[in-house]
Amino acid sequence: MLFCNRKRFGLNVGINRPEGDSTELYALTIAGGRGERLKPFTDTVPKPMTPVNGRPILEYQVHWMRSQGVTDVVFLTGYLSETIHAHFGDGSEFGIRAHYSHEERPLGRGGAVRQGLGVVPKNEDMVLVCNGDTLTDLDLSLLVEMHRKHDAMATLMLTRHPSQFGLVHIGQDNLVQEFAEKQPLQLWINAGVYLFNTAIETLLPESGDHEVSTFPMLSEKKRMAALPTDAMWLTVDRVRNLPEAQEVLANWKI
Repeated sequence: MLFCNRKRFGLNVGINRPEGDSTELYALTIAGGRGERLKPFTDTVPKPMTPVNGRPILEYQVHWMRSQGVTDVVFLTGYLSETIHAHFGDGSEFGIRAHYSHEERPLGRGGAVRQGLGVVPKNEDMVLVCNGDTLTDLDLSLLVEMHRKHDAMATLMLTRHPSQFGLVHIGQDNLVQEFAEKQPLQLWINAGVYLFNTAIETLLPESGDHEVSTFPMLSEKKRMAALPTDAMWLTVDRVRNLPEAQEVLANWKI
């Protein structure tokens, strides 16, 4: 399903660095999914490579990452991994250095991230982690600030839960005042964009989903922070959502 909050498209500069600063920032993107609900597109490409306006979802995500200071992207691949390799190559065409961590067998999201952290240099203390089908224009410096403020092991981007149904507003006289389509609710959900300390590696499952194993443990130990934000956010989940994604992403200049 495609959810979209506040259509703000100007990409911010995330982590400001002096000109010529060669500091690296690594990102891991989970890109091995089959995307059964996006068939027939995913018959030939993994879910995050589904094309929107002639470009794969992942290309939009990499563009955002680069705008936020990311220098190196580790693609966590599985299903039809060769299509990601063929598109991004060494990453130079997209302004990043591309690395690849391939699942020989399905590891789940947590297992894929754990394996992918092995590609990140040992002197790196923080990495950005994203679901490969998630897009946002979040100012990453806000997430970094929250992460450091709480000395967290993991910090989540939160987005407002969008209503899947049109809302009807009525007055005290029970007369309809207006219709509002798919308004965001006053509830927060996990947006699939995280900052992790690299020390989280040994806390992640070797196989399985970090959101049902590692996250509850970190929450209990008060080592997890969250950033509620109204930054633009969307994820494409079904074929019927593609036309709306095309409309939203038409405003991105990449």
